[in-house]
Amino acid sequence: MRKRQPIFQGIVMLLVAASGALASAGPLDNLFVNSKIEADPNKDYQLTRENGPWLVMACSFSGEKAYDQAHDLALELRREYRLPAYLYSKTFQHEVENDGRGVDRFGERQNLSYMRGNESTEIAVLVGDYPTLEDDRAQKDLERVKNASPECLKLDPNRPTTQNLASWRLFFGMAHDKEKKKGPMWKAFLVANPLLPEGALAPAGLEKFLVDMNQNRPYTLLKCPGKYTVQVAHFTGRVVIEPKKVQAITNGADMGNQLEEAGMKAEMMVKALREKHFEAYVFHDRNASIVTVGSFDTVGTPRPDGKTEIHPDILRIMRVFGAETTPGGGTKRKAILGIPYDMQPIPVEVPKVSISASYASRGWGLN
Repeated sequence: MRKRQPIFQGIVMLLVAASGALASAGPLDNLFVNSKIEADPNKDYQLTRENGPWLVMACSFSGEKAYDQAHDLALELRREYRLPAYLYSKTFQHEVENDGRGVDRFGERQNLSYMRGNESTEIAVLVGDYPTLEDDRAQKDLERVKNASPECLKLDPNRPTTQNLASWRLFFGMAHDKEKKKGPMWKAFLVANPLLPEGALAPAGLEKFLVDMNQNRPYTLLKCPGKYTVQVAHFTGRVVIEPKKVQAITNGADMGNQLEEAGMKAEMMVKALREKHFEAYVFHDRNASIVTVGSFDTVGTPRPDGKTEIHPDILRIMRVFGAETTPGGGTKRKAILGIPYDMQPIPVEVPKVSISASYASRGWGLN
């Protein structure tokens, strides 16, 4: 008894998994902008980790002629569409964990096996190179790939295709008028380079702007040694997004009335708390400043019922700085220097500086 194996899924699932946590990479200053695309039929243009780091998953092939047809597509995309196309191959090992139903003529349980053997190889054609998911070229090229109609992908009874799901796409296009105008790669999508180390493009810490704004302050939260601290106050201001203003603030310019006032209150509070011998820290973000107290490696201890027993020192800080009950049954926020604390202090994670928040060179620090 044999079990059917879906033809198409392996390489697509692999590429989707590779890009799962990578949705927001740091700017890479327009790396690898190609003005001239080579299309040499004697080269196979295998994908490397220097390509990308983001690419368009255009098409995949499997079967006896998979490489030849993938190579033809890559060359045509390079030659006719001026797109840097690459080949990426992956061999999948298929394992069957359970026995099949029924018995053979000797009374033994029948074993399951895949109709296409114990392994299969798929070859993907990917188009790059794009520094981020939001890159304008990436979005434009994605649409070009979706609407392209390469000659090598046109279905011909005299030229069998190994393109995965080609027959499904043909049927779907015939059954839906609005799909008839789409090309054979209309399901293309953006993926991360599967050859990069896991998490390589994930922001592992703070962006450079926030590091620059905080790291030289005497009581910055970046110097807190623990994993957790307790936020006792926060002050909000205007959001700073425009790059020129961000750079100006980094160079010492005023942050604007509201944001500057929020930052000043936080700095005054942390200094006053330090004078009272509290382990206080301050952190400035794009739209707020916070003050925290304490340094802890854990928030608490898990209990058998699934809840967490809060660390006694964290609980003490929350009680010291939290709002107090008034004789009339109301609540009143505590304050220092006339600056109020939050109604309810909360444990928060300590932000850490990334050692690989973005890649600034062609090698991306991966050697």
